[in-house]
Parts: sequence; structure tokens; C-alpha cells
Amino acid sequence: MLSKNQLGFLYMFLSICAFSLMDVIVKWSVSYPIGQVLFFRGFFGIVFYFFVIPRDRFYNFYETKRAGLHFLRCFSGLIALVAIFIALRKLPLATVVSISFAAPIFTTIFSIFLLSEKVGIFRWLAVIVGFVGILIITEPGISQLNIYYIFPIIFCLGLSYVAITIRQLSTTEPVWLISFYFSLSIMLLSFLTIPQGWIMPSFNHLILLSLVGIFGGVANLWLSQSYKYSEVSLVTPLKYLALVFAIFFGYFIWGEVPTIKTLIGACLVIISTLIIFRREIYKKRTITSEKIND
Repeated sequence: MLSKNQLGFLYMFLSICAFSLMDVIVKWSVSYPIGQVLFFRGFFGIVFYFFVIPRDRFYNFYETKRAGLHFLRCFSGLIALVAIFIALRKLPLATVVSISFAAPIFTTIFSIFLLSEKVGIFRWLAVIVGFVGILIITEPGISQLNIYYIFPIIFCLGLSYVAITIRQLSTTEPVWLISFYFSLSIMLLSFLTIPQGWIMPSFNHLILLSLVGIFGGVANLWLSQSYKYSEVSLVTPLKYLALVFAIFFGYFIWGEVPTIKTLIGACLVIISTLIIFRREIYKKRTITSEKIND
């Protein structure tokens, strides 16, 4: 029988695997319009969530008293998703994954202004180290700047705000409802791109495109389950396995070899996020100790 922490690690590992496979398929789908790929991500994500809705909520699963916050979560999530889809098609897989690790850095910044959290010197140090890592990867002003480098950063900004809104929504809303509304918003957005022309996929391509939604749906659910069973700061460092998967898939499928600057920048970004997570552990222990003493 697995402990709660072991279950948390297992769900996080499964989530990373599913997200990595989704990224590979999105990168492969370059011959299909992004809007069409978004449709498969949204539609099959919705189909998946109908299997996890509790029976007692099946006829009123859509009810919520926080529609405005759901809208903000979906809007920021859509920006992040479109940005990462574009980045995956235009940049090496390992580069996109490396920059995406900077999301906790932006979450820290947003938490100051949106949640009125106090940020000490260690977390500011983490932010600075992380930005240096991003600068090393993208090399602005040193070499010819590839405009597509901005999309993984937009993804980080959107994902960071998503983290803030989910933190607020999860106090009253079930995880499956938060994810359902996001998948629904993805599908609705995709319909706006139909006039741009969609391509009829072959049967094999139809299966692969469907897996974008299935992998995305289960990955989100497993990620939430991981955070449910174990502390966020304990399991989050496992996310860095995604870089190993990205290097592996990028090399064997597309012949991409990560540059030294990408690896150095990725290391700095990883160090910065580890500083943030270790600081969160320290703060939580301090607060707990103070409550016990009181």
C-alpha cells in the first residue's frame, strides 16, 4: 500500500508523462491549423471529464457561483495554451520546456500584486536567477532574436495567473469542474478558426489528434491528484523530468540537440524554482511551529 507522499509522486510522474506525450503530438501536428488541434484538445478533454463527474452531480455538474473567476481562469489558460502550441511548433522541444519552467517565477511576482503576499530576499533572488536563465536561453540583443521565444514566456505569464485563479477557485469548486470549463472554453475558441480552413485528417491522424485531448485531460487530473495527496513543494521538482523527456523525444524524433546555452539557462531556471519551493517549505514549517507554540 502506497503512502500519501508516494501516491503524490506517482500521480505527478504520470502527469509529466502525459503532458510530455501531448507536447510531442502538438509539435508533430504542424500540418494542421492550431485551431483544429485546439478543438481536439477541448472536445476530448470534455469527453474524459464526463467519466469522472460524481453521480450526484451529473445533472447539475455545470452549476457554479463563481462564474467570473472561472472566466478569468479560462481566459488566461487559453492565452497560455495557444502560446505554448505556437512555441512547440516553432522552437526546439527542449528550449520550450526549459523556458516553461519559469512559470513559478512569474507566479511569485503575481502573488505580490494579486494576493498581497510578502516576498523576501530569497524569493527575489530566485526571480533574478530565473530571469538570467531565460536571458541566456533567448539571447536578446546578442544574436538575431527569434520572435517565437516570446511565446513560451507568454505561456509562463498565463500559467502563472492560472495558478492564482485555481488557488482561489479550489476553495469552493471541485477540480473536475474547473478543468471542464477550461476544456469547454478551448473547444468554443476553436470554432472561431473554422473559416481559416480545417483539414480532414486520416484515420491514423484522427487517433493522434484525439490523444491531445485525452493526454491533456488526464494530465490535468493526475496533476491535481498529486497536489491532493502530497505537498506541492515536495512533488513539483519532479516536473523537471519533462526536460529529460523533451531532450529524448526532440533528439530521436526531430534530430534536435539542445545547445549549451539552453542547458545552462535551464539549470538556472530550475535552481530559481527550487529556491522558491524550498522557501515555501521553510515558511510552512515556521507557521506550523508558531501555531503549536501558541
